[in-house]
Amino acid sequence: MPYPTDRERDRPWVMRTYAGHSSAAASNELYRRNLAKGQTGLSVAFDLPTQTGYDPDHQLSKGEVGKVGVPVSHIGDMRRLFDGIPLAEANTSMTINAPAMWLLALYVSVAREQAEAEGRDVDEVLAKLTGTTQNDIIKEYLSRGTYIFPPGPSLRLITDMIAWTVHHVPKWNPINICSYHLQEAGATPTQEVAYALCTAIAVLDAVRDSGQVEQADMAKVVARISFFVNAGVRFVEEMSKMRAFTALWDEITRDRYGVTDPKARRLRYGVQVNSLGLTEAQPENNVQRIVLEMLAVSLSRGARARAIQLPAWNEALGLPRPWDQQWALRMQQVLAFETDLLEYEDIFDGSHVIQAKVDEIMAGAREEIARVQDLGGAVTAVESGYMKSQLVASLAELRRGMENGERILVGVNKFETTEPSPLQAEGAKAIETIDPAVEKQAVTAIEEWRTRRDNAAAEASLEKLKAIAKTSENLFEATIDCARAGVTTGEWSGALREVFGEYRAPTGVSASAAAGEGNEEIRRVRDRVKTTSTEIGERLRILVGKPGLDGHSNGAEQVAVRARDVGFEVVYQGIRLTPEQIVAAAVQEGVHVVGLSVLSGSHLEVVPQVVDGLRHAGAGDIPVIVGGIIPPDDEKLLLERGIAKVFTPKDYELTDIMDGIVGLVRERHGLST
Repeated sequence: MPYPTDRERDRPWVMRTYAGHSSAAASNELYRRNLAKGQTGLSVAFDLPTQTGYDPDHQLSKGEVGKVGVPVSHIGDMRRLFDGIPLAEANTSMTINAPAMWLLALYVSVAREQAEAEGRDVDEVLAKLTGTTQNDIIKEYLSRGTYIFPPGPSLRLITDMIAWTVHHVPKWNPINICSYHLQEAGATPTQEVAYALCTAIAVLDAVRDSGQVEQADMAKVVARISFFVNAGVRFVEEMSKMRAFTALWDEITRDRYGVTDPKARRLRYGVQVNSLGLTEAQPENNVQRIVLEMLAVSLSRGARARAIQLPAWNEALGLPRPWDQQWALRMQQVLAFETDLLEYEDIFDGSHVIQAKVDEIMAGAREEIARVQDLGGAVTAVESGYMKSQLVASLAELRRGMENGERILVGVNKFETTEPSPLQAEGAKAIETIDPAVEKQAVTAIEEWRTRRDNAAAEASLEKLKAIAKTSENLFEATIDCARAGVTTGEWSGALREVFGEYRAPTGVSASAAAGEGNEEIRRVRDRVKTTSTEIGERLRILVGKPGLDGHSNGAEQVAVRARDVGFEVVYQGIRLTPEQIVAAAVQEGVHVVGLSVLSGSHLEVVPQVVDGLRHAGAGDIPVIVGGIIPPDDEKLLLERGIAKVFTPKDYELTDIMDGIVGLVRERHGLST
């Protein structure tokens, strides 16, 4: 976005809605409808199989296809996704990380096809492409879980992609360093700034040292680095965080990378306000939360977001409908076009209160950046588990504040009495639901695609990709060749898995701080666990599992930490497990209860598989509980299928949940409850 002079009215930010589901055709219809409503940019949500490099017919994709985004398996899907949308005129954000190179190659290939069909110069069209690929793998290891490869090869993919785009797609943001999910994982404002900047340093150092970009072009690289941040409801603190972020980025890019152009050093960031801060209880309160969070990134002109996307009021209940997304867009439009916000210079310049908070965050961030650099940088701090354990501990502290009432959530732990909400009068119709037939159609479609393409050309392009992956040569052109040959997402990722291997990030659970020995309720439940262990004759063991591809592990990690704190022996192996692996672990470890966490909407498919697997293994007496974003109608279905208990975001008291689990184990063993 152009930056006007101080005396001009500031231009509105790019307005986006994070969207995509079911299929490329359905998502294309949604995008075109949103653009017609005044949305000025597209933000593509990909489904979990696409994000983790699997095709719809892979075992791990079962129940996940089209749920939290659109499945894109090959160039045919990308063509359909942007049918009727001229890419040279679009501004497209793609939330994709581990396979970011692959999705950008598909996007560039479709843009090239559009140019050729119109008789336009291909290089000229590519030079006009504007948008962003998130491509921040560091935060995936720390919070969101859609990583594939180990840190080293992942950083190589990012480096190759940045080098290629600087020379061929100069207006594209090849990486969008994403602190958004760090806040969801518990990061304080200081940690969010520090860890995001540590990631930026790791990426820029890798690009500089790769030899693919001349020192004179480093300013171009820095100018195309963007950030994607989270804004919570403490909007004064959040706004101060962004002012600190802006100042530190200017400082680092000037001093570490020698960028002399102030425009190239500007912090360019987009934002989605805190989706996980939205509540299932009294969800109408989420409307004012969203507006207040938007103010945090728009009030300060000097640190104003250049792109904003807002969640819908009902995202804690399930997928929002088009009307709900429209409401979120209208919030932005009212702020930008009806108020006088954009008419003034920065209204916080000169405020000693704001400056004191900014200075505090900057000082803390500098200390934490130095600590991470002393450890060897962001990659080493991921591999050692340092950053992950810090986030798990911070989130545990936040939860304790909510549980003891120090942190008030209106409608959740205070002011809980409420009238029936007319917004929820439609019941299940108040959220978007995905037809189970979507997955079957996607599986059939990809099977047909493989029969129609030139399989010899696809195989040859994959062999070339693998050969280049074993060298230090840039991988992007080979990836484009794969895209144009009709290779699928799973095949591209599978080829690189053969060369690079896969990775399982540290969970951070074992290193996190205990919940506090002095807590009376924790002591009571711990005594109950100890008594039950004595009566059963062995220590109580719980398996905490993440079936399917959902990598949002924050809740599961907090459950694991609290279970350990009250005396359970905890078996937690991290994310992305098949139901069969969970069953095998439960039987092998001899656990007394299995707790599953699912946030992707695949609960009706993957959770019953665990129950059935335990029965077939002769362990049907082990109770299975599940937690996640589960609509009431689905909760009934799960209970009918043999799930012992269902917990949703309204069940925030972890110690009470632990007490209920102990009672469930006692009941199953014929003990008094």
